[in-house]
Amino acid sequence: MKGKFITFEGSEGSGKSTQSKLLARYLRQEGYSVVYLREPGGTAISEKIRSILLDGEHKKMCAECETLLYMAARAQVVDEIIMPALMAGKIVVCDRFLDSTLAYQGYGLGVDIKKIKDIGMFATCGIKPDLTIFMDLPIRKGLKHRDGAKDRIEKRSLAYHHRVRSGYLTMARKEPHRIKTVKVQKEKEETQRLIRTLADILLARRG
Repeated sequence: MKGKFITFEGSEGSGKSTQSKLLARYLRQEGYSVVYLREPGGTAISEKIRSILLDGEHKKMCAECETLLYMAARAQVVDEIIMPALMAGKIVVCDRFLDSTLAYQGYGLGVDIKKIKDIGMFATCGIKPDLTIFMDLPIRKGLKHRDGAKDRIEKRSLAYHHRVRSGYLTMARKEPHRIKTVKVQKEKEETQRLIRTLADILLARRG
């Protein structure tokens, strides 16, 4: 792949959506061709799957169904957007990717990690991020940012969200060269500064 793939991960309310958009804007200002997207979503098909996944009315959705729906949305966005962009030498900044499924459905719901990785390899055509920024914030602080209307995943128990965060921390320890933990700072500008430093280091090695 000619391009570079940067993903953002984090528990609910960690600010990854805001920070990922700020990074994409910064990279464009630096002269890079950037594609920004979120997961699940990014294509017409993936967005429809997203609406099913996050709909609070779907209380009976089992963990296996949930996992496969995330993978289906991911397969479509990889084929339609991510793969072509990377082949064209662009930088892709994505709000969530396969690590989210490992954290939320694997560590969070107990779906077999190896099975998720195997299905993930199929769904992503083997594409792996060059840099994953894990935005770490204590669970209670993050959920306070979600005091309004919550989606189906956000409504889950505090114990569930602790398992998700623990899963992310485990993955970061296992893959320190790819997954970089950024402690969320009080000021979003300071958090962004830390993130830009990591992106600049990656892009200095480009090519």
